[in-house]
Amino acid sequence: MALGELFGLKRIIPNEFALALVVFLGLFILLRVVLSLFLHASLKLTSKTKTDVDDILIKKFSSPLTVAAFLISVLFALNEMTLAEGLVLNISRIIYSALVVLLGYLVFVIVDVVLVRGWESLAKKSKVKVNESLTSLVHETLRITLIILVLLYILQIWGIEVLPLLGTLGVAGIAIALALQPVLSNIFSGVAMILDKSVSVGDWVVLEDKTWGVVEKIGIRSTKVKTFDNEMMIVPNTRLASSQIQNVSLPEPKARAVVSFGVAYGSDIEKVKKLIKKEIMQISHVVKDPEPLIYFAEMGDSSLNFKAYVYVDSFANRFRAIDEINSRIYKALNKAGIEIPFPQMDVHLKGGGAERKNY
Repeated sequence: MALGELFGLKRIIPNEFALALVVFLGLFILLRVVLSLFLHASLKLTSKTKTDVDDILIKKFSSPLTVAAFLISVLFALNEMTLAEGLVLNISRIIYSALVVLLGYLVFVIVDVVLVRGWESLAKKSKVKVNESLTSLVHETLRITLIILVLLYILQIWGIEVLPLLGTLGVAGIAIALALQPVLSNIFSGVAMILDKSVSVGDWVVLEDKTWGVVEKIGIRSTKVKTFDNEMMIVPNTRLASSQIQNVSLPEPKARAVVSFGVAYGSDIEKVKKLIKKEIMQISHVVKDPEPLIYFAEMGDSSLNFKAYVYVDSFANRFRAIDEINSRIYKALNKAGIEIPFPQMDVHLKGGGAERKNY
């Protein structure tokens, strides 16, 4: 029954278009007020809980529920007008389709927020780091699944029989599977890499072609690697899973840096070691365990050559640390009066007027 007839508005407003407008505005305002009161009361209740999941859900629900209230108001307003049956049917189908989309979105928000927050909470209690790649993959899988279900329900609304369609798809399933084989291979390769924990978001990797980069995202089909040149490489998961890659972030974030330097012959070796180690230990990104080691590597042609083996807190800070180590070594040796030699060659000329030249 139409609301105008139910509440006696039809006798007061004989014009059906005006009546439809009144019903639309009245119902929309009523639903919006009830919705506002409900959200306000819910926020007060959820503010007292220990988790923030309910607060996030209520805030995300506000806009979709307002749109739903608008669509429902339009649907009831249509009942007040005498329109062509086909037009009413198509408009109703559009509104119901939109409502199904909104419902699918709300289900996605609920499952996604509860799943992600629950995952983070479980990881926090068990002191296990949340795998962002796996979270992203689950997120994408959930989204695609809900999209498929929503589309199937919308087809049902528009009078398209889903079961025969699924039967047709089943007959063509083999052909579709063969066509989608590369896509499916990439999906399974992505899942395998995540479960194997060989590559994670944020890891520094060296690809098979010797390209250095940081893993930005592991998606369903491909993995995005950001190179040192600030370029984004899109690598198919199958290629990444089947190729040999070097993950410098494993087994731990620490990375080793090796810095070579030389001093003049006659320098006190032990003094050089203690001086350089003291300087290196003052660098912020250098870890204290294991502590830096300074080795007297060799007696070179024109210098006593040393190597400093230093561990840095992460590979991301390795080059910055090497720069600071070199700078501190140079300044410390100069300040201590220890000569830093440079390559030279002595040339002796035999015969009359022999002379010696240094280059």
